Amino acid sequence: MNRGQPDENTLRAAVALACRAPSVHNSQPWRWELGQHSLHLYADRTRSLPAIDPLGADLVVSCGAALHHLRVGLAALGWRAVVHRLPNPGEPDHLAAIEFQPCEPTKSNVALASAIPRRRTDRRAFSSWAVPQEILGQLVDCALAEGVEAQEVVGRARDELLMAIATAAAAQQADPAYRAEIREWTGVYPGASAGVPASNIPAGSRQYGNLQMREFAPGELLQTDNRLLSEDAGSLIVLSTSSDDELSRLRAGEATSAVLLEATSAGLACCPLSQPLEVVETRELVRDHVLGGSTCPQLVIRVGWAGFNADPLPATPRRPVIDVLTPQERP
Repeated sequence: MNRGQPDENTLRAAVALACRAPSVHNSQPWRWELGQHSLHLYADRTRSLPAIDPLGADLVVSCGAALHHLRVGLAALGWRAVVHRLPNPGEPDHLAAIEFQPCEPTKSNVALASAIPRRRTDRRAFSSWAVPQEILGQLVDCALAEGVEAQEVVGRARDELLMAIATAAAAQQADPAYRAEIREWTGVYPGASAGVPASNIPAGSRQYGNLQMREFAPGELLQTDNRLLSEDAGSLIVLSTSSDDELSRLRAGEATSAVLLEATSAGLACCPLSQPLEVVETRELVRDHVLGGSTCPQLVIRVGWAGFNADPLPATPRRPVIDVLTPQERP
């Protein structure tokens, strides 16, 4: 890199943090190209999950989360990311071009970046303690700062959302192609660089009160207290956008990262739930009956307090940076 620009080691460190972002079934569907004065994010369609994610929405949301993780990592390393989203209409997989400006890291920059390696997707039942409204308000504000609406779903709207989750689960389980993809991407063997390991999947029931969690391959993660299966007080937050295009999904992914990192910093457990939005009929149900038809749902995030004495979750595997970061191809 030229003087006044981050060096390659700095960018590799930032990309390593970016690749800790959550993605649909830990598929990590992104690749990065290093230019002379910029960094470029591309969707890696070879890692798509067509039965689980037929619209490709989860893939773009996943890339958006990686983009926000990158921004957070760069800020903690002393660089502000100047992001140009969807910079090339003729190249739809080119999701972002990132340039750099020096900045002084703040305590909040460093604190948020430190949440990246600590963040986990916790699929276990949560505590019976409700999340305070003040903290939920902070999570909503984090999404709004990324240009994405967020709302905690309560009352009748929550019932409708739970129904959509159960309906989507039934529809997907009836699809042999979906079941095959779930077997491929969950319960993966130790040493795999992608997918969800059995050590991160709860064993036994995945019905928490009225909430039906997605059925994965058999898991090894024990619940700390089976009473939580009926007493789980986790909150459900829906992220939504005014449109349902690639830019909206990319922005929703950035908001997802912002909410998850803020929740992690606050000590909360969290788990993205995309299942009700992967089936066209239930995606429409969430839009019309949960959001009142006003905005387009992009993701549901479940947040709560981890069960008392819950063991720390192991980190899920990640692809090596050398596999996802390459020099930019020259014309």
